[in-house]
Formats: sequence, C-alpha cells, structure tokens
Amino acid sequence: MTSLLKVSNLVKKFGGLTATHDVSFTVEKGDSLALIGPNGAGKTTIFSQIMGEVRQTSGTIHLAGQDIGAMPTATRIRHGISRTYQVPRPFSDMTVLENIRVGLMPDSLTQMVFGRIDHDREEALALSVGLAPQDLLKSPSELSMGDLRKLELARTMATNPSVMLLDEVFAGLTVGEIAQISELIQSMRREGMTFLIVSHDLKALEPLVDRAIAINQGQKVAEGSFKEVMDNEAVVASYLGG
Repeated sequence: MTSLLKVSNLVKKFGGLTATHDVSFTVEKGDSLALIGPNGAGKTTIFSQIMGEVRQTSGTIHLAGQDIGAMPTATRIRHGISRTYQVPRPFSDMTVLENIRVGLMPDSLTQMVFGRIDHDREEALALSVGLAPQDLLKSPSELSMGDLRKLELARTMATNPSVMLLDEVFAGLTVGEIAQISELIQSMRREGMTFLIVSHDLKALEPLVDRAIAINQGQKVAEGSFKEVMDNEAVVASYLGG
C-alpha cells in the first residue's frame, strides 16, 4: 500500500548546523501522527521542508506516491497538503471570511476570469470550525486566540487537503478552547482526514493520535504508540528531562 505521506532520509543543513538528520516516517490515509520533542528539536523545520517553505538538503518527500520534494509550496498545496502555523498568520487587512476565501481561490487565470468563488462554502467552513456568525466580517485582530486558531483551521481546510499539518494548534488557548479545538479535530478524523500534529500539550495531544514520533536534536529517537514513545528512555531523558 502506498503511504499518503512518506518522508525518507530527510536532512536539512544551515551552514554548519544540521537541523534535521536522516529523518524518515510514513503517514497512512486516515492516520493521526504526533511529532513531539523539546524546543529546537527540528519539528517545525520538518513541517517547513514538507511544505516546501524550506528546501531539504537531501532526502525525499512523497505525497500519494508522487515526489513533491522539488515542487513550490503552492503546487504542494494543490496536490493536497496544507498546514497551520504556531503563530497564526491571517491577512490582517482582510475580514475573517475574506481570509478563508483566499484558500478557495481558483489557481489559474482562466478559472479566475470565467469561474466563481463559492461564497456559501466559505461561510460554511467558518461556521463548521465554530466561528460565530457575528465574527465573519470582523478583522482577525478582533478575534481571541481561540478563534484565530479556528480561522487557521478553516483557511487550511479551504484548500481541500488530504493531509493537514498542525503546528502547536493548542498554544495560547484556555482549557475550554483546547476542548473545542480537540473536538473539531476528532470530528475531522471521523470524516477521514489525515493529520500530522506538533504539540507540547501532551495531555491534549494523546487522545488525538494513533502513533507518535519523538525528535531530538534533529534526529528521530523513538517511534510507536503514544505510550510506547513516552515511556522510551531516550524520550524521558531528552524530552522530559528525566
């Protein structure tokens, strides 16, 4: 069976610093995989390489069997992979709905001229992630952090991805907001969405994932079920400080 996402021997060097070293893993359709590790371990760098925002020094990245490792970010998104960011990145001069509309935009001039934007879908996406109707015409600067996270998810969903990369999706949220985002992720999982999730909130993360990979100093140190990884001596020593 072809893995939906396959990362093989990923290496990224910044001058004399090796940020990721020979990292390999697969994500099957419908999987939810946790990527954990201490600050500076290389997790976000892995996300950035998968998305093409940072080009890998060596190694390959395949999506649904196709090598996407040399594709521009926009092309990778069209092939079915998208991400959120640890610090939300909305367009500040657009409304909430207009931010979501960007992800729905046709990707060719012909479609732009002769096609049309599905305005009903952008509103449906906003409401599906729990944004209130009265917030849709607001500026992102008027939203709480919890609602900004919901906007990030809606913008990511608008690109119709087959796999979503979530980077610290619980950062800065209250307990109630974490519960809302967790339920949203669980709902998308039930509908068949595939996830790769980075989070330092291990308590919130555990019920959302099937497997986990631990990264330290750019290298994979453990892989398995969430419990197996958290019980691993190398993980305890490097990630938990035990």
